[in-house]
Amino acid sequence: MLPGAVTPSIQAHAAHLGTWLPFARAAAMRTTVTQVPISASTVQRLTETTGLAALAVAEAEAVLIQATWPPVPVGPDTAVVSVDGAMVPLLGGIWAEVKTVAVGVVEPADTDQPAAITHLSYVSRLVDAQQFQTDTLGELHRRGIERAGPVVAVTDGAAWIQGWLDFHCPAAVRILDFAHAAQRLAVLGQADGPSATAATRDWFAVMQHRLKKEGMAAIEADVTTVASIHPDIELGRDHLAYLVKRVDQMAYPTFQAAGWPIGSGIVESANKRVVEARLKGAGMQWARASVNPMLVLRNAVCNDRWREVWATSTAHIRQHGRVGRTITPNHPSAPAPVPELPPPAPPPPAQVHPWRRYGQKLSSRAKT
Repeated sequence: MLPGAVTPSIQAHAAHLGTWLPFARAAAMRTTVTQVPISASTVQRLTETTGLAALAVAEAEAVLIQATWPPVPVGPDTAVVSVDGAMVPLLGGIWAEVKTVAVGVVEPADTDQPAAITHLSYVSRLVDAQQFQTDTLGELHRRGIERAGPVVAVTDGAAWIQGWLDFHCPAAVRILDFAHAAQRLAVLGQADGPSATAATRDWFAVMQHRLKKEGMAAIEADVTTVASIHPDIELGRDHLAYLVKRVDQMAYPTFQAAGWPIGSGIVESANKRVVEARLKGAGMQWARASVNPMLVLRNAVCNDRWREVWATSTAHIRQHGRVGRTITPNHPSAPAPVPELPPPAPPPPAQVHPWRRYGQKLSSRAKT
């Protein structure tokens, strides 16, 4: 039995429904199906209890990985990762960014067909960029990303995302999301908005087509010319510098020929399906400490791992009791670490990833 008067089966059903639906609707559905009344506040309490325990287990897993450098499972032949953020409403009218990584497998496809991405899984957290590096260790270890090859990373050019890639998979093939690059071209060519002329729209259409079919290197000279006559010279220089700096990430013909995606749709879809579908409903405002417990449960159901996460969460509750909303300095909404594990170490620098250190350690042992 779990602590309290509610049976494990009722808690499981309530938490599962509360992960998918607003608490009042989840309570109404549970009452309709079972003919046993349950309140929205009870569903909320049981869901959060499960989420806090699941978060504690996930945090302990990340600590254990950093402490022991466990062997990494063999990854897929071609893996894809995509990272992005989505805003969610907090109490007091504040908006905060939830970071999400989507991980998938690129399946071989016909030459004329877009890449098929399967076996998707997600990690979402309301944390800073450095903490997100640590929080994603468990899922990336589970998916064998360290031993996958190649790893394709389709993202926008945000600095925190590049830092995440430097930490987890610095050798990944980095692809700038095509829509993001095209948007920069549109601003450069002034083809964005109702005031754009037919000529500027034609220029943008041609450049967009050439960008996809020939890559940025082939159109760099034309784009440079347009940037030099942009009405806002500083803006033109900024956009040009952004694009020129990422020429290698816009070799779209090469990427498509290899069967790789050039759009970050998997993480944009995750923002909507995993995060916003539950945390961005009409009139919703979340206490900051309640966001990550819900996100870890959203990841569980969207990753098809609910049964596993439920089992580990209830085992944690039975062993340690209910987890409170203990806020630690380094993790805005994480519970305190599991007592028997060592305290969390600071994340290692990007060039010394725990798994690479593990591989180096084995290699040095083999030489001796």
